[in-house]
Amino acid sequence: MAQQGSNNAPQKSKVYTHDIDEQAHNLTQWQQKYDQVSDGRFYGCIEGVNYNDIHAFKEYTERALRQQCNIAPNSIWLGIPSQSQQSKINGLDVASNQFMCRTSSSDFELITPEQFDIYGLVIDWHSIEYMAQLQGVTIKNLSSTQSARLTVSDSSLQTARQIINSMVACKGFGLKPESQQDMLSMLALHLLQADNPQQNIAPSYKHRKAVVDKVKEYVAANPQKTITITELCELTFVSRRTLQYSFESILGINPLRFLRLTRLNNVRRELKVVGQTKPISIIAANWGFWHAGQFTKDYTQLFGENPSQTIANNLKEGSLDC
Repeated sequence: MAQQGSNNAPQKSKVYTHDIDEQAHNLTQWQQKYDQVSDGRFYGCIEGVNYNDIHAFKEYTERALRQQCNIAPNSIWLGIPSQSQQSKINGLDVASNQFMCRTSSSDFELITPEQFDIYGLVIDWHSIEYMAQLQGVTIKNLSSTQSARLTVSDSSLQTARQIINSMVACKGFGLKPESQQDMLSMLALHLLQADNPQQNIAPSYKHRKAVVDKVKEYVAANPQKTITITELCELTFVSRRTLQYSFESILGINPLRFLRLTRLNNVRRELKVVGQTKPISIIAANWGFWHAGQFTKDYTQLFGENPSQTIANNLKEGSLDC
């Protein structure tokens, strides 16, 4: 469902979905891939408003997710959870007095809990740089690992939530569109100024993340290969205990669950491919699920629907689009 105002008004939209891939695609100009992590049928909603140089939005996801993201080119993203929740960016815990920030030059990964609300701004980089020069504000170095989480006062974050929510869901304080955009730009400058404190990162973080990244790259390069924990220990030159701790620290799950969840999400994507005719049992076996009964049980528990329902729902949605 989309809502549009007059020619001079910013374009507003509100979209709902029960499909994680659709949720990932509903943020325009982003390149994203969502994997479902917690059990149950997915529900998501994105409500947003587009100005000339800024996209403001509020996103809700009912299930815990692992999100691999890259924002629109020549842009900067600010992400503010609606409240103190257990979320991570690139394996770093986000505290209640922090928001997340990345530029389009950096891919990033989010781990988000169930029933997660986040406010977001995507701003044209040149416009924010220009405003910073006009205002005499120095912006933080946003290319560093530390800048993935930025610390500000609780009151600043609460004000940011209220402003973004007013622009997205309300009438923008009754301001003209250009004044609304200016208010959002000034908000971003306030949050990004260089004199805000910076969170230190534990020395062990770099090693733990490198271990996890190496495993993810190996799994991506060998998507249908049966992979053992022993194999991953040999690959990363770490003990089983270090491997497990690295995954739990960076992704919040153990390596075995990571492998299973990755394969189940990939099975679901293959089942949804338009025109595919392979039997479910063959697709499951190709992804390493040899026991049909256990596969169906695990799949249904994670996605809240059995594999046949996924195919049926996809066909129904496809026919509605025609």
